[in-house]
Amino acid sequence: MNKTRFRRLLFAAACLGLTGCAPLMPAQTAHAPATPASWNRIDPVAQPAVLAEPAGDIAQWWQRLGDPLLTALIEEGRLASPDLRSARARVSEARARRTVTAADQFPDLTASAQASRSRSSEETGSGAPRNFFSAGLDSAWEVDLFGRTRRGVDAADADIDVARANFDGAQVSLAAEIAQNYVEVRAAQLRLTIARANLDAQSETLQLTEWRAEAGLASSQEVEQARSNREQTRAQLPVLETNLAEAEHGLDDLLGHPPGTLHARLAGYAALPVVPARLAVGIPADALRQRPDVRAAERALAAEIARTEAAEAARYPSFRLSGSLGLEALRIGALGNGGAATASLLGGLTAPLFDAGRLRAQAEAQDAVRERAQVSYEQTVLTALREAENALVGLVRSREREQALAGAADAARRAAELARQRYGAGLIDFQSVLDTERTRLSVEDSLARTRADGVLALIRLYKALGGGWSPPDAADPARKEST
Repeated sequence: MNKTRFRRLLFAAACLGLTGCAPLMPAQTAHAPATPASWNRIDPVAQPAVLAEPAGDIAQWWQRLGDPLLTALIEEGRLASPDLRSARARVSEARARRTVTAADQFPDLTASAQASRSRSSEETGSGAPRNFFSAGLDSAWEVDLFGRTRRGVDAADADIDVARANFDGAQVSLAAEIAQNYVEVRAAQLRLTIARANLDAQSETLQLTEWRAEAGLASSQEVEQARSNREQTRAQLPVLETNLAEAEHGLDDLLGHPPGTLHARLAGYAALPVVPARLAVGIPADALRQRPDVRAAERALAAEIARTEAAEAARYPSFRLSGSLGLEALRIGALGNGGAATASLLGGLTAPLFDAGRLRAQAEAQDAVRERAQVSYEQTVLTALREAENALVGLVRSREREQALAGAADAARRAAELARQRYGAGLIDFQSVLDTERTRLSVEDSLARTRADGVLALIRLYKALGGGWSPPDAADPARKEST
């Protein structure tokens, strides 16, 4: 066979393969669950501060809280977080695996060269030495007749999308977790400030009681009650200090630092981040489009659909082409002669006839995996809607509770001061003083926790809305398209 005819045969086989690459069955698509048109818990009359209007750009929602240190910590975490570094590595892994899968679409080409020297037996042959030299190119290609390889590439593309979405989701979670730990730090500091202020006030009450006892106006029982009340408040300080240390260490861990690294930057009480007076949250469909976990679940389903079609295509015949071009000669100098050329072309068609149902079972198993991915996708959507609704309820109710407790705290402070004055004048008994002081501490501590809960509810809402990640055209290297 001469070279010209060989090239024609190879070209004809390639054309046959390209015309047969259409998949056997039409591609399936992911089934999206129904989405409500509006949030269930937003009442424009009862909650005018929460608006069902477009939320705008929430990629850096923490800047709306008005706390420069929080903003700085989140930006540092986005650069140094171990979770984000791991997520970036998974994106790179998915891209590399896609390259491996896509390589099956193209022919394999290998080069070889060989030299040998042999000597036959004088009893059975001439006994003369014999040289043999060869060089050549070998190629093999499995033509994708029924789209099995193409579907594998589609699945690998979807896997890249899943890895990217998971990276985006890691950014969402990281920003929310840093903000939550930061708020817990500030809440613990605020509660410590309140407890210490109450401790000082109770120490003054104890001193007043001791003076009255020395003057014969109070009993030793009242003195001990005052001391017990003060020491009970003092006993709360270690618990609050432990909570503060744990929240600081949580921030250290999120930013990839050893425990205690951020202590100096966080030292000293600072006010809690400010919750915006009015907040736009969009509609449920906006949140689902923004949330990376929903996108990851949808792309994971697309990957399993493609793998299901690939498993079905594996049940049908496969066509493989192989060929070689080479040179063979008994002398190395003769390899350049025209008569040293060799060529071969082989086309083979294989089809499964009997495998005891193995391929069918593999296709059915993969279809079950696809069904499981569909259920997971639907469940992810429902979870996203539930989290957003819960965060909305928490935010609205925390505002209502904060307003009530703010009035109660003002009244409790006035009552405690009046009780101390009236007790000093001998107008009331000491039990009234104890009751008002305990009430003051309890109400002020509840108010601090409620204010922190309001900020935490806002953070959970931004997380539920999918805020905290940048769009695909951002400069982050993990989001650049592979070339």
